[in-house]
Amino acid sequence: MPSPEYSLPDVLERIYENQLALEAAIMEITLWAKDSDTTNMGENIRGALETIGENAGHKKQGLARLQRNADR
Repeated sequence: MPSPEYSLPDVLERIYENQLALEAAIMEITLWAKDSDTTNMGENIRGALETIGENAGHKKQGLARLQRNADR
């Protein structure tokens, strides 16, 4: 039996956690860009954050489904 820390659900969970960390880092850059009055960069970053946010829900639901299947 494969080690649980390298199972597909675990690896995907870590990818999801990395996404959340990147989202937080990008948000910090967004705030910095806003304070620095770099409007275009702020708008571009916000667009990227929207994409990350939209995909996060899909990933989380997929992870939950994989985990349920792995627990069976």
